[in-house]
Amino acid sequence: MTTTDYVISATLILLVIPQIRGVRQTLHNTLLPLVAVAAAAAYYLKSFPTQGHDLRLDVVGVVVGAVLGITCGASTRLSRASDGTAFARAGILAALLWIVGMASRAGFEYWASHGGSGSVARFSQDNLITGSAAWTAALLLMALAQVLGRLTVIRVRSTRVATAS
Repeated sequence: MTTTDYVISATLILLVIPQIRGVRQTLHNTLLPLVAVAAAAAYYLKSFPTQGHDLRLDVVGVVVGAVLGITCGASTRLSRASDGTAFARAGILAALLWIVGMASRAGFEYWASHGGSGSVARFSQDNLITGSAAWTAALLLMALAQVLGRLTVIRVRSTRVATAS
């Protein structure tokens, strides 16, 4: 892992801080995590392998990310601010799920590049995964699914809170 890898991972993990403090559900606050993951994808994603069982790995990544994101969004407290805008604040479970999702990917990358490469290579060979590009794509799709799942749930819930009398 390079210094850039550490900075990107830390940035994605630290996006939990505004969630814990609470944020008004504006377009800017909604899109910030999505932009951060998209920037990471633009930096890391060089190809999108589809051979062997690479697509199955992608689907697993998307499902795990979506479950984490939807659960995170569902466990975020929403209230109505004095101006009628929805206000979202992550509780312990929502923050924990965010950190687990983001940190697990960073942890996997660290492990794979610091002694775990043989295990990853054996697992990949045994399961017809074509290599590191497939893992990169699956982990980025997992992150994107987590962010989109959370954003979708919070946006739907925010609309209900903001329009409630």
